[in-house]
Amino acid sequence: MSLSIQPITGRIGATVKGVRVTDLSDAQFAELYQALLKHKALFFPEQHLSDAEQEAFGRRFGDLSVHPTAHTAANTAGILEVDSERSRANSWHADITFLADYPKITLLRGEVVPEFGGDTVFANAVTAYDELPAPLKQLADSLWARHTNVYDYASPKELAGVEQHLRFREDFTSVYYETEHPLVRVHPETGEKALLLGHFAQKIVGLSSRDSRTLLELFQAHIVKLENIVRWRWSKGDLAVWDNRVTQHIAVDDYGNARRVVRRTTVHGEIPVSVSGETSRAIKPSPEARSPLTDADKLGLKKAG
Repeated sequence: MSLSIQPITGRIGATVKGVRVTDLSDAQFAELYQALLKHKALFFPEQHLSDAEQEAFGRRFGDLSVHPTAHTAANTAGILEVDSERSRANSWHADITFLADYPKITLLRGEVVPEFGGDTVFANAVTAYDELPAPLKQLADSLWARHTNVYDYASPKELAGVEQHLRFREDFTSVYYETEHPLVRVHPETGEKALLLGHFAQKIVGLSSRDSRTLLELFQAHIVKLENIVRWRWSKGDLAVWDNRVTQHIAVDDYGNARRVVRRTTVHGEIPVSVSGETSRAIKPSPEARSPLTDADKLGLKKAG
């Protein structure tokens, strides 16, 4: 049976209805994956997955990776919980780009949803690149950016106590990561070119901090312009799946003191390749630094279902 896939905008985002992701046949999953490559972000209303079901579905996309420094949720193989009582993912980013082989796909489910606000907004970095003026494309093709974990998407709330802030920073930067990525990466499956930025991108290689900031802000503005985005209003149990190689996202911090909890799974990615064929390079803690897999995936556990 063919899936019901309904585009939300002309550039990014589609809803998938009338199916449980735990029940997808191989043919349906193949159709779903092609839809993900096309729409960049897919939304599945009211799936109400357990942690184990979310991880099993994630493994159909590939091996699961874990955050290299943040703590995995209790009794899970590799789920990261983002709880607004501790942190808020309130700036534009792609997940974990301070690693060379950062996740290719992210799965996120709404666990505790505020009565209002708390949407997640996604941006298409492919159309952003496609619509650059020719001189800016040429420039972007030649640039590399240094990504580090000195600034995390799951940063503490501004009102959090000093002790909590210090604890978070100590955990997150317990190991310092630094990677150089091309400003434009080529998608390994579609051949599309996408701008690779977000708040982990701290500096343009070879330029001063001031010049770097000017260029980073210039290209970032093209990614997040209104024509390139889709906004998802969460309900409890919703599942979002996106291609982390060609998108950015942000959680809108507009829900006051209400609580918001989402649980994230990431799928191990490939090392990006530039338009000239060069690969991203890990710098710190060593050139061999890579994304850690879950213990189960290290043992060769393959996709479930």
